[in-house]
Amino acid sequence: MNNLSEFCSCTNMKCPLHPTMHDKGCAPCIKKNLGLNEIPNCFFNLLEGADTRSGDSFRDFAHLVLRKQE
Repeated sequence: MNNLSEFCSCTNMKCPLHPTMHDKGCAPCIKKNLGLNEIPNCFFNLLEGADTRSGDSFRDFAHLVLRKQE
């Protein structure tokens, strides 16, 4: 748990890449998401309606951001 940043908003505690599951902080999660051209789950947690999104792509994130501004 020493690797959990004060700002961490990820609630997916069962994910093997969650900082509480290893000693590498957020880097493995970010690396995975960059490789897949996706946004980390914790970014989505900042947006209303994130739990109804269809995926984790940049497009999915942008859609939620734009919807929030309407």
